[in-house]
Amino acid sequence: MGYKEVCASWQADPEAFWMQAAEAIDWDKAPSKALFDRGDHIYEWFADGMTNTCWNAVDRHVETRGDQAAIIYDSPITDTKETITYRDLQARVASVAGVLKARGIEKGDRVVIYMPMVPEAVIAMLAVTRIGAIHSVVFGGFASNELAVRIDDAQPKAILAASCGIEPGRIVPYKPLLDGAIEMAEHKPDFTMILQREQHPCDLGDRDLDWHSAQDGVAPADCVPVEGNHPAYILYTSGTTGAPKGVVRHTGGHLVALNWTMKNIYNVDPGDVFWAASDVGWVVGHSYIAYAPLIHGNTTIVFEGKPVGTPDAGTFWRVISEHKVRSFFTAPTAFRAIKRVDPKGELLKKYDLSNMEILFLAGERADPDTIHWAADMLKKPVIDHWWQTETGYTIAGNPMGIEHLPVKIGSPTVPMPGYDIDILDDDGNPVAAGDLGAIAVRLPLPPGTLPTLWNAPERFKKSYLNLSSG
Repeated sequence: MGYKEVCASWQADPEAFWMQAAEAIDWDKAPSKALFDRGDHIYEWFADGMTNTCWNAVDRHVETRGDQAAIIYDSPITDTKETITYRDLQARVASVAGVLKARGIEKGDRVVIYMPMVPEAVIAMLAVTRIGAIHSVVFGGFASNELAVRIDDAQPKAILAASCGIEPGRIVPYKPLLDGAIEMAEHKPDFTMILQREQHPCDLGDRDLDWHSAQDGVAPADCVPVEGNHPAYILYTSGTTGAPKGVVRHTGGHLVALNWTMKNIYNVDPGDVFWAASDVGWVVGHSYIAYAPLIHGNTTIVFEGKPVGTPDAGTFWRVISEHKVRSFFTAPTAFRAIKRVDPKGELLKKYDLSNMEILFLAGERADPDTIHWAADMLKKPVIDHWWQTETGYTIAGNPMGIEHLPVKIGSPTVPMPGYDIDILDDDGNPVAAGDLGAIAVRLPLPPGTLPTLWNAPERFKKSYLNLSSG
């Protein structure tokens, strides 16, 4: 089926469309239906099913692709590379989950993760979901006061962190920032677990566990099934009104939607290498470094570096060539930086990018100059697509695994199945073709999108459902 036929099948029977997509996920108890209308414009997906995020991202693949790379860690900033198979990943995740379980972390408890781009960041996320707890990743290096606000809102029992992050030319010590945040926060975690990095180890206090030694002699933890409407994570997005908004991601819809996108939007098959050059602190890192590729059985890349300066503007091309990346996703800013340093693409000529099929851009406006430059240099399709923290995946894009639609520079192309979009004027009326207006998405939002805000249901309604809120 082409794009129109797929959209027509969704529009004709959304329930059947999403229940069929849900068949690709392992359920301990299959959901009785897809959509649950809770009234007052609140919707949940696959709410009465029972499943586990970590099982779907890791354990279920061990039997069929246990020796396949699950994570490739590539850190030009520390000159480190590591390949972690699905079998290795299962053992490492279960071990960290065992520490959390032994220390009293249970289903529904929150765990804050404050780490750089190292495999342990993804392992931490998976370990939290493995035991039915809820993670909240805060971008590594965020200021103490910003971290403190998130600690007070999420009220974590534990914080998983690293001793430092590493930027070109400098080391960012995380421990003083973390200690400062805990001191500022009214809520205090029961313990912290610190990954000591050799570039800048830190002193550990009474509250702190060492990442590695804490795992000694601790039994690995099994996956804990949770309800489809159980939160997998909270991700804070800075709102225009000051206090960060804790976007909630329910487990069932998150699994179903992200798995669906990997083939239908990004056109990768299980076993292919997928790279999203982002950070686990942002939504792209959640969806397309930590979760979607692993759920789908792909290899994901954890890259600790920058598009320029680690060591040069050819580092992206080296990673794509060396690891045989099929589908690549980054922000237009990265390409603008590469273009500024290497406008003629001289560094690109050093690398074989024949495995790469598509470049995806998102995160901000993809300006025409950048799209044209990337397309001219790469000789590959350059696909702009649009989404945000609240949705977790594409609102409008070009569904490359369904049909490569004509590209109109400056447009993210078409709405994805599940998104019924109107362009409205200030009074909520549709505008004429060619006129500017506000983008409105008709309820219910599709699976995997935010059902509410953490501890703030009224703010959710005010921020997203009231026309007057802008």
